Amino acid sequence: MAVQSLGIPLLLLAVLAGCGQAANILGLFTSLSPSHLVIQMSMAKILAENGHNVTVVTALKPPHLHPSINHIQVPLDEADGKSFGALVAGMAKRDTGNAVISMLLAMGSMKPLFAKMEDVLRHQRVKDLYEHSDNRFDLVILGYFMNSLQLSLAHKLKVPQIVALSNPPALLGTVLGNPSEISYVPAMNVVVEKGQTMTICKRLENLFAFVGSWIFSLLIEQNNDKIYKDLYGDDPLMPRYEDLHKNISLIFFASHGISEGPIRPNVPGVIEIGGIQVKDQPDPLPKDIADFLNGATESQGAILLSLGSNVKAVHIKPDTVLKMFNVISKLKQKVLWKWDDLENTPGISENILYAKWLPQDDILAHPKIKLFITHAGKGGVTEAQYHGKPMLALPVFGDQPGNADAMVSQGFGLSLNLLALEEQTFRDTILDIMENPKYNQTVKAFSSLYRDRPLSARQTLLYWVDYVIRHHGAPHLQSPVVHMSFIAAHNLDIYALLLALLYISYWISKRLLSAIWRKLSLKGVTKKRNSHLKHKTKKQKKQKNQ
Repeated sequence: MAVQSLGIPLLLLAVLAGCGQAANILGLFTSLSPSHLVIQMSMAKILAENGHNVTVVTALKPPHLHPSINHIQVPLDEADGKSFGALVAGMAKRDTGNAVISMLLAMGSMKPLFAKMEDVLRHQRVKDLYEHSDNRFDLVILGYFMNSLQLSLAHKLKVPQIVALSNPPALLGTVLGNPSEISYVPAMNVVVEKGQTMTICKRLENLFAFVGSWIFSLLIEQNNDKIYKDLYGDDPLMPRYEDLHKNISLIFFASHGISEGPIRPNVPGVIEIGGIQVKDQPDPLPKDIADFLNGATESQGAILLSLGSNVKAVHIKPDTVLKMFNVISKLKQKVLWKWDDLENTPGISENILYAKWLPQDDILAHPKIKLFITHAGKGGVTEAQYHGKPMLALPVFGDQPGNADAMVSQGFGLSLNLLALEEQTFRDTILDIMENPKYNQTVKAFSSLYRDRPLSARQTLLYWVDYVIRHHGAPHLQSPVVHMSFIAAHNLDIYALLLALLYISYWISKRLLSAIWRKLSLKGVTKKRNSHLKHKTKKQKKQKNQ
């Protein structure tokens, strides 16, 4: 028991000791999704707070920036902003309920995303990072969202890199050696109840989802490859586009498989940091928000309503907004409503406080919050699970329908279709979650499981970042698959060889059997002919003797 009690303190001591030497770290976080940026900037903040020299490149302006972080912004111009807004609006109006179909339908409208990725790499302030010899970096952390093209920056800087994702790595993970276990690991938007095996229908659905994701990824990679050749086609020092991933040391992804699922095999270089954006201790709330929540009664509590940062007020149908206001304004609870257009709010009510931006994690940590009405983005669901808050999901697009379905299947709340929202259903669902203790009890039990880890997400991040730097990219963590061709990695050459050997064996056997058959047939004919001649001779002799 004494040895066991020393285990965790010694491990924590190793983590802290490993982080004692400051490193120069570059974060490339150019996603146009504010929710992705929240997770990525949380990583940067943790590294900066622990003594590392952190520089980040973003397209969006972070809502809060740690004073020790050097920030480079390649901002969206007005046309980019409008194009991205149109993309989100289009996706918000489609009732697909399926992430893969939603993304495939939006392919033609994704030019702003790829244009911004290219703009970042062409921007002079970004090029200065590797063109000026005074700039020295030890590591690049790339916020990944369909931007394999930007893996090129670490090659320019000649340093190892770590990739950060919001969800478990799918096709990128496969490239790095993570097995694709389609028979029991559900793809995005395929929901399987925890502890249950997939039925044949569910496995068929999973196969189609995997193939759809693969097709989507193939289209994205073709586009990235074209841009990469335009950027670096004449640079002999740059690798081929398909070899960019060979410089990836680790993948961080914001999930916790033991509690959230799915249970799946991961290679050593795939590390879980689910809940990285959740603070160990919440920050004090702004005075207006704190006063508003403190004014809620203990019995009734308060509700947080946020549909994320991508979906703006103009993206939601006016009649849907009116229905939501009619229900919320009549509730007994105080409601914090994230609303980006404060000059045109849905309506005025004493129980509603509108805010353009809300410190979501800090608010969810408040004991008065009894319900979270959310778009079911990965970050928000994670924060609600961590703080043990029941949810009502109103998913819009992307991975949100799948996140909502998973949340419902685990018993943390309910989900409604935002595009077909009705007042009575909305009201009844809110009251059901608020008044039925099973949702609160279930998510609080999950919160305990989610937090129970040998190292927190923060400690895990610090340890592995330092590990990669200390071991100069830690190439020993890489799966051999990283350096194998597609043919060799999938044994296609072995299968081809076996098929060839089987065919050759078949051909030889066929020829041999044919030869034997011909010989036996010829021998039989000869024997029959000889027998016939012998019989004929005997008959002739007999006739002659008569």
